[in-house]
Amino acid sequence: MKKLILFLTMFVMVLPVRADEGMWFLMFIERLNHRDMQKMGLQLTTEEIYSINHHSLKDAVVQFNGGCTAELISKDGLVLTNHHCGYEAIAELSTPEANYLKDGYWAPNRKAELKPSSLYVRFFVRMDDVSKRILGKVNANMTEAEREKAINQEIALIEKENNEGGKYTVSVRPFFQGNEYYYFVYQDYKDVRFVGTPPESIGKFGGDTDNWEWPRHTGDFSMFRIYADAQGNPAEYSENNVPLHPKHHLPVSLKGVQENDFAMILGYPGRTNRWMPSGGIEQNVKFAYPAWVEASKLGMDKMKVHMDKDAKVRLEYASKYAQVANYWKNRQGMIDALTKHKTAATKSADEAKFNEWANKPENKEKYGTVVATLNNYYSKTNEKARHDNYLTGLLRTSNYAAMPYSIGRGFEAYVAADAAKRKEMLPDLEKAVAETFESLYLPIEKDVLTAQLHLYATKSTGYAIAPYVDQVGKANNYDYTKFVNEAFDSSIFASKEKAMAFLQNPSADVLKNDQLYRLSSDLLTKYRAKTDEQAKLDAEYSKSFRLLVEGLREANPNAKYYPDANSTLRLTYGKVRSLPKDKRNDAKKNYYTTLQGEVAKYKPNDEEFDLPKRLMELNDKKDFGQYADKKGYMPVNFLTDNDITGGNSGSPVLNGKGELIGIAFDGNIEAMAGDVIFDKDLQRTINVDIRYVLWIIDKYAGAKHIVDEMTLVR
Repeated sequence: MKKLILFLTMFVMVLPVRADEGMWFLMFIERLNHRDMQKMGLQLTTEEIYSINHHSLKDAVVQFNGGCTAELISKDGLVLTNHHCGYEAIAELSTPEANYLKDGYWAPNRKAELKPSSLYVRFFVRMDDVSKRILGKVNANMTEAEREKAINQEIALIEKENNEGGKYTVSVRPFFQGNEYYYFVYQDYKDVRFVGTPPESIGKFGGDTDNWEWPRHTGDFSMFRIYADAQGNPAEYSENNVPLHPKHHLPVSLKGVQENDFAMILGYPGRTNRWMPSGGIEQNVKFAYPAWVEASKLGMDKMKVHMDKDAKVRLEYASKYAQVANYWKNRQGMIDALTKHKTAATKSADEAKFNEWANKPENKEKYGTVVATLNNYYSKTNEKARHDNYLTGLLRTSNYAAMPYSIGRGFEAYVAADAAKRKEMLPDLEKAVAETFESLYLPIEKDVLTAQLHLYATKSTGYAIAPYVDQVGKANNYDYTKFVNEAFDSSIFASKEKAMAFLQNPSADVLKNDQLYRLSSDLLTKYRAKTDEQAKLDAEYSKSFRLLVEGLREANPNAKYYPDANSTLRLTYGKVRSLPKDKRNDAKKNYYTTLQGEVAKYKPNDEEFDLPKRLMELNDKKDFGQYADKKGYMPVNFLTDNDITGGNSGSPVLNGKGELIGIAFDGNIEAMAGDVIFDKDLQRTINVDIRYVLWIIDKYAGAKHIVDEMTLVR
């Protein structure tokens, strides 16, 4: 899943926000954005974009499995998202004999659509502002803990009031660092089936080398279908379920794009921190991100040795490897860009200006210590940030860092239970064990765990590491090879068979003395630990950050503000827009790429740049059908200057009429400094041209019945 995280300098809020910058709530479009959007080429009314009582664009956009975005493109619930968003489900459904990741798949009919074990989409129903209600429950004399308790109690009431007896999922979220609150009502559909995907050589063309790069030539898409009961309601998987008939589906445009065309994106951006102070940027660049990068690369290298040797192992670890690799390159790009542009220094200068305003007599009591408190927090948590990122790298790449603790907690309860209770618990525990060990490969797990323990113990030197890890390390000169091998030899968590045997003969002593369980418990305890000093620092930081944002908005009340991304539905708008000419791109203008350019990158049998023979044959014949650009080439990807972040992967890119022109999937590495400063010259979103998607389905895969479902606009 792409995690393009684009922050904004904290003090740009004093100026009018550019039209192509910002992640906007749909409910405020009429007041804040509609006129600007019309000037740029929007032809829809605000009611056609967001309506509670009538169908609108928001009804065709869903959150995909909690981490991406997808769009409905037919009256029969056909869903389009990125290849990397469907990656885990596709890998799960694949086998070495029927490898859909490698070879692609297109269901010839509805009966051949495949159900992954767990996959859901979330529809946005409505939202509303509850800031006055929630903030009316707190006051300036409360501690942060008291404030949090009062807010959480009110949130629980609001969520219960609006879920209609469990029909809806309701989420109340803070915005502007807790200065505003909104509730969101969603409806989840859990019967989502796999329809099709191109082979990995198309869907992931360019691999890690091209990731975050432009020019790009990637067919990053996959398709699923939402099923419901006969009345159109959410339902668990059943053969009797029928395709969902959505309130709205997107028409698909064959007209193509030109530079300066209007483009808007609706989606679920994951997380930004666009008010982040200079100390936070400095901490990330010098402490947190280098540890993240190093731990990620180590885990990837250890996994890949085994993945390259065995097709089954490669499938089992494909999704984990891809996720780690994506973040690895992202974080390194951020380090490079933020260092190059000296962003922390720019922020620090801006904070000094804010501090002048904050220490005016009329503001000093409330805001005078805000900047100093934030700087103090970062100076005292830099080494902890380094430690935490080495530890999370271990937890992220090693299944055995957390798994024994996760299952072992259930084992503890099982051991303590009486015979009747154990009988009741046994089926669920056996199911958990079976699912956990289904795709674990012990040679990988041993290598990753051994290497990551050494890295964590020897690099987290400025902050105390987990005590059991330290104890074992000191006894073995921080070489964990012997410990890991002995632990796996004796542990009940080393295999499905050993875990199942424990359930038949449970023993508190065996569990307590299990080395993998002790290790995992030690790591998770350290991960969650918080000293009194840290709790005090966190409370001071939370209050000061909230006051910083409040003060900035108070100082500039007439500016247009948009809140940080937090996985809620947003709209961003801008234009199709070139980057400066690049000799690596064969296209006449550097806002699009062509199939010919993709073929030029072809490397036979290369893991990243191989291509199917049929695709190249079609290109040689110029057999592009109705999907060719009017100038004769086959388009692949194009650029817009939309403002997106992680979670927008799979988001629909729409023209001024609300027609689908592409799918957002990545950003350009030159704009990695956009984590802090939005660069109007460099910031780009990389999109799959919808004509390439249709051409692959129809002409390459021969699945025209899928295209025939869609509403095509010529």
